[in-house]
Amino acid sequence: MSTTEISELITQIDHVGIAVADLDAAIDWYGASFGLVVSHRETNEAQGVEEAMLVPANSAQGATTSTALQLLSPLTDESTIKRFLDRNGPGMQQLAYRVTDLNAAAEHFRAKGIRLLYDEPRRGTADSRINFLHPKDAGGVLVELVEPAHGVPNH
Repeated sequence: MSTTEISELITQIDHVGIAVADLDAAIDWYGASFGLVVSHRETNEAQGVEEAMLVPANSAQGATTSTALQLLSPLTDESTIKRFLDRNGPGMQQLAYRVTDLNAAAEHFRAKGIRLLYDEPRRGTADSRINFLHPKDAGGVLVELVEPAHGVPNH
């Protein structure tokens, strides 16, 4: 796949993931500090996290499609978010790009020798399909690829 083709698969920055110890306190802080509101909240047992997507208030009212801030709080001590918090403290954990075809994007990156964390896509927020580029192959950044579930509104 050429660079032009991959640029057609990536439609926007979907969200920035922030690891937090206390999800409710973080939601309150981002709301009070930046006026962000929760557009989606769920518990993802498979990923071991409780999460909330935050967007500007005008985006939540349907003004525009917006890049979201994803707050991630660990459910268990075995959660990757818990390990991240123990190692780094709270902060940016990942950068996610929205893609139209996760399988094609994964094929593109594998062909370039870039490792993905999962052999097959996994379930992400709101039944999206996700995979991650290994941070050692992506400039030290954990990059998430997100294919939204069909029929699910964007943030």
